[in-house]
Amino acid sequence: MLKSVFASPTDDASHSSRLLMNSDDFHGNQPVVRTDRLGKRVSVGSGAIQILEDIDLTVQDNTAVSISGRSGSGKTTLLGLLAGLDTPTEGAVALFGRSLVNLDEDARAALRRGRVGFVFQSFHLLPNLTALENVALALEVGQPGEDIDARAAEALQRVGLAPRMHHLPSQLSGGEQQRVALARAIVVRPTVLFADEPTGNLDHATREEVASLLFELRAEHGCTLVLVTHDLDLAGRCDRHYHLEAGRLVS
Repeated sequence: MLKSVFASPTDDASHSSRLLMNSDDFHGNQPVVRTDRLGKRVSVGSGAIQILEDIDLTVQDNTAVSISGRSGSGKTTLLGLLAGLDTPTEGAVALFGRSLVNLDEDARAALRRGRVGFVFQSFHLLPNLTALENVALALEVGQPGEDIDARAAEALQRVGLAPRMHHLPSQLSGGEQQRVALARAIVVRPTVLFADEPTGNLDHATREEVASLLFELRAEHGCTLVLVTHDLDLAGRCDRHYHLEAGRLVS
């Protein structure tokens, strides 16, 4: 039975015309990501801080979208909500046409599996695993007969790290660690790639290399790209750019 895409116990009739498709039927003819009055509030002591408020955003398939804003404006929080890594306190968010609001953590992970890549700002590489093992970890559920190590090695080769695949993160430079994080995100061949400050920790030359690589990979895989960045040159390469001000999104 079809339900409102943003259905919740407190929704009014104004949302009844927005229909939810089954995520298994997603073929790119619907928005990859969609939010409605999305908000995030956190408790601090006896009070609360409103980080995000009334965020309305639609990201179509095979587009590149950038989000900027000053430090502490909620960019990383918003990206986590869009990818289903966090849950909102107000409003709604849908990924691949599936509302995330009432899904538990396991269900959200199942929805992301094999379809979502995420590049974390601080890399989030496991220090006791090699570059190859960190990338292979993203393929936690492989297809029968699939060679996970071969796919991981191919992804590392694509980002120029084939000679370093057996090195630990501590043996890699910041730029190389960022490339491992990128390889880990693309190895699943995602429909949508989320990236949090993918060039933020890099020097100018490496920043340019990673930015170019990011858009080359997007073109090769035809995936949707949603990134948070302070880099205006990187943002300028996207189809749409948004800015967060006082917890609200403006274009």
